[in-house]
Amino acid sequence: SKAEMRHTCRGTINLATANITVEDSCNFIISNGGAQTYHLKASSEVERQRWVTALELAKAKAVKMLEESDDSGDESVSQTDKTELQSTLRTLSSKVEDLSTCNDLIAKHGTALQRSLSELETLRLPAESTEKIKQVNERATLFRITSNAMINACRDFLMLAQTHSKKWQKSLQHERDQRIRLEETLEQLAKQHNHLERAFRGATVLPASAPGTGGSAKDPCCPAKGDLSDEDDDNEFFDAPEIITMPESMGHKRTGSNISGTSSDISLDEQYKHQVEDTKKEKRTRIPYKPNYSLNLWSIMKNCIGKELSKIPMPVNFNEPLSMLQRLTEDLEYHELLDRAAKCESSLEQLCYVAAFTVSSYSTTVLRTSKPFNPLLGETFELDRLEENGYRSLCEQVSHHPPAAAHHADSKHGWTLRQEITITSKFRGKYLSVMPLGNIHCVFHSSGNHYTWKKVTTTVHNIIVGKLWIDQSGEIDVINHKTGDKCNLKFVPYSYFSRDVARKVTGEVMDPSGKVHFVLSGTWDEKMDCCKVTLGAGDNGGEGRQRALEAEDSRVLLWKKNPLPKHAENMYYFSELALTLNAPESGTAPTDSRRRPDQRLMENGRWDEANTEKQRLEEKQRTSRKKREAEAARATEDGTPYDPYKPLWFERRKDPVTQELEHIYKGGYWESKDKQDWSLCPDIF
Repeated sequence: SKAEMRHTCRGTINLATANITVEDSCNFIISNGGAQTYHLKASSEVERQRWVTALELAKAKAVKMLEESDDSGDESVSQTDKTELQSTLRTLSSKVEDLSTCNDLIAKHGTALQRSLSELETLRLPAESTEKIKQVNERATLFRITSNAMINACRDFLMLAQTHSKKWQKSLQHERDQRIRLEETLEQLAKQHNHLERAFRGATVLPASAPGTGGSAKDPCCPAKGDLSDEDDDNEFFDAPEIITMPESMGHKRTGSNISGTSSDISLDEQYKHQVEDTKKEKRTRIPYKPNYSLNLWSIMKNCIGKELSKIPMPVNFNEPLSMLQRLTEDLEYHELLDRAAKCESSLEQLCYVAAFTVSSYSTTVLRTSKPFNPLLGETFELDRLEENGYRSLCEQVSHHPPAAAHHADSKHGWTLRQEITITSKFRGKYLSVMPLGNIHCVFHSSGNHYTWKKVTTTVHNIIVGKLWIDQSGEIDVINHKTGDKCNLKFVPYSYFSRDVARKVTGEVMDPSGKVHFVLSGTWDEKMDCCKVTLGAGDNGGEGRQRALEAEDSRVLLWKKNPLPKHAENMYYFSELALTLNAPESGTAPTDSRRRPDQRLMENGRWDEANTEKQRLEEKQRTSRKKREAEAARATEDGTPYDPYKPLWFERRKDPVTQELEHIYKGGYWESKDKQDWSLCPDIF
């Protein structure tokens, strides 16, 4: 399919570097010069010729596209294969033949020149002329000797190149074979590891629990920290024919990762016909169910090991129908924590609520194994909940490489939240690490307390085999820059062998001197509590903390996760807020994520069309970038001033607190919305 053209998955050969050879009347071979060879059989000679002609035409087109494409890291390194080396050698050989021809001509003309000079010497000429002729003769001889030396050097170079090229080809083939063996070994190890984990959990947990309860509190894959997964690992892998014969009406599904394959009697159109524009009073409570499409994640991910994933085009099959801007806005799901914090008179109590708010932003991730859409440069997303919840929020994609989004939210309850997040991700083989970089700021208007913190690393496990599951790990320091108070939060990484509760978070709220006043505990997917630490004379921090944990009567529930909507497993495990984010809304900017066509098609279950549309949008973005680069190059040559790309609603300036360059909201969006004046917005969709 077109969606798979720009990346190589298991079961494809890049046509740009493929060798197409005819074996006999009905058989032909396609090979990429080593790693993969396909033997294909047609029903007749005519059919075979039609296939070969079509493939040759497609190859010519692929070669042309390859020459025109930019160096964005999308192409695989293995394209520099045997064919390219052979063509280079052929070019070298022809050049040396040209030099040999020149050598013969030089020898021929040189001999003729010397003969003419010798004849001149025999003539009766003045002594002065004879000397000159001798000099010219000597120079002609020297010229011939030098030319011969040059030709011989070129011939030696060719022989050397031919000898070494065979070694290079062998090395290249060896590396390819090694890579294939490593991929197979990695796949095998992952399966063994998965079976061992299951065996371990079954041996240590099942006998202790009642039959049928599956009471493994340690299974990270389970929605309720319970049921053991009973699906077979081998169901995770699909061969090429399964994908090829899939009916167009179906979708692509990663078995066991997001939904359990429940089929719905309601058609997509019927599900969607009630989805009209959101009004201020009524928000939608459902989206079309996720289709049941088959596609093997490992087939694509194995070519991405060690790479920056933002540069690798992925089909929508691994996405959820929300953009990264909408995911950032989801941080505001528990905005009431900041509303309560704004009312606190004590800055240390306020810090407890801010810390709980930082943890709450991860609660939606526990079952959300699909990736959000990468926003296009200049894409925006607004969420106006001023009437219902007292806040309104705006996000804008301010950079494409690296992908960075700026977010600003204001509340009439007395707080402002802003952040600029750059997402970096690396695929390490069995797991995927997502590292958000950037500061998050929360300012309370009445007290002037200014808090900052960063996000922790998110890890997606079981990429190769088994059920995908997500973990958060690392530490967060929430700092009050006005008072010097600090809260240190620790996200404990998941371990099968730990007796601790899964997804545990602990924290301590300290004053500037380091004295602990509150101890926080809980999990990032369920709730956070806090206990007040009361220290007597001579007590040290450790004893005080112990006493606080024992004093259950002082325990206060800071935050509790909202339950998921009914049938959430069929709707990408979206929360109630997430279900409303992509609902069509009138009056939004033309760059708003709700208007993004590939995302809308995907939400409606039309994934093949969404993949085609995604390619079109990415190509449009690439063309715009090349145009900007060309303009910048022209301006540099002409010495004229050139304005680089600047976001529309945010500007980059030094933050007075962190002293770092950050994109800060400069205003104007809501005023433009009131006037419905979007003349400054770029055409990105």
